[in-house]
Amino acid sequence: MELVFDAGAATAPFIDMIWHTYKERASTFTSAAVSNWELVVTTFHGKTTITARGPETRASEADFPEGAEFFGITFKLGTFMPHLPVKTLLDRQDATLQKASRTSFWLHGSAWELPTLETADVFVNRLVRQELLVRDPVVEAALQGHTPDISLRLLQNRFLKATGLSQKTIRQIERARSAVSRLEQGKPILDTALELGYFDQAHLTGSLKRFIGRTPGQIVRESTVA
Repeated sequence: MELVFDAGAATAPFIDMIWHTYKERASTFTSAAVSNWELVVTTFHGKTTITARGPETRASEADFPEGAEFFGITFKLGTFMPHLPVKTLLDRQDATLQKASRTSFWLHGSAWELPTLETADVFVNRLVRQELLVRDPVVEAALQGHTPDISLRLLQNRFLKATGLSQKTIRQIERARSAVSRLEQGKPILDTALELGYFDQAHLTGSLKRFIGRTPGQIVRESTVA
């Protein structure tokens, strides 16, 4: 599987990652939990579709069709489309946007040209100018460790609106992904658990099985083989 990553400087406040992947043979893989939502353009059997894909709160098995090509724009946490609630897209409840023509699709009542790797920045900038894509600075500040001057209930509501997730769930997912990174770099399992605030090794194991779909031991063994 080929993965190509890029990030547009002009839209850095909105884009977390731009990616592209293609595989010649069909396969099944474990899709780890993620906090971000994204727009994905899929080309398969000569047909192209664009889908809004939401966060995933647990690891799950996914299929990669033979000959399918995917291009995606993953948005930073706190970035969202007001007319497309992120919470409705959770855990594979993807929304496929209606095609307007072979190279365009309908979005909020208007026809939009399908984005590509080369036009992703222009596409996102246009969304921002037309206020179809916005950011919640309060959510961004909270994610950076600041304490917004609003009630906890209001903050929770803003997180749900902007990310589709609670702040607690986002932290759990990101902590699990940090644990994977440490383990792949050779950090001992128990040290990883303690450094990231898990109660013990069993707590770490439960978290990684839920969010990553692998145990700490499996991650260590796979990284050693690689």
